[in-house]
Amino acid sequence: MGKKIITTPLTDDIILKLNAGDEVLISGTLYTGRDAAHKRMISLLEKGESLPFDIRGQVIYYVGPCPAPDGRVIGSAGPTTSGRMDLYAPKLIELGLKGMIGKGLRDENVAEAIKAHKAIYFGAIGGAGALISSCIKKQEIIAFEDLGTEAIRRIEVENLPCVVIIDSSGRDRYKEGRKKYRIEG
Repeated sequence: MGKKIITTPLTDDIILKLNAGDEVLISGTLYTGRDAAHKRMISLLEKGESLPFDIRGQVIYYVGPCPAPDGRVIGSAGPTTSGRMDLYAPKLIELGLKGMIGKGLRDENVAEAIKAHKAIYFGAIGGAGALISSCIKKQEIIAFEDLGTEAIRRIEVENLPCVVIIDSSGRDRYKEGRKKYRIEG
């Protein structure tokens, strides 16, 4: 079975057709953000202020890209460990965030928010930052420029390869893999 081609922003129709383990190619607009940016976004919300972009239907890629070398749009752009955003993700999902891209396990609060609000978690390949950066066609900083590499960027991607890790029904590819190979821990 080939890769599924999806375009952002994500809708419930798109998300409901994706299952844990599906390989996808994502094109469209993504937003970047790591833990410092997530902490700031939640702080804005707690003060009654707006987020720096309309989060509804959007996908956040957990990345802090390297500076762009000459002739490139962006530097190496490999995924960051997603667990660092677990404290903040459920609130953003509740507000309409539909997708997250990163690497590693998510906690139960994130998995429950994904199920409750029809969202999805994609895994990108760690260690492939240079390859992934070739999928990024445009980028601009839209918020928190003082955070440097962790600033929020709007990026345009073309055929970014990912795997569905947690689908909208809560199936978790990592947990299924552990059970299949009886890995404890």
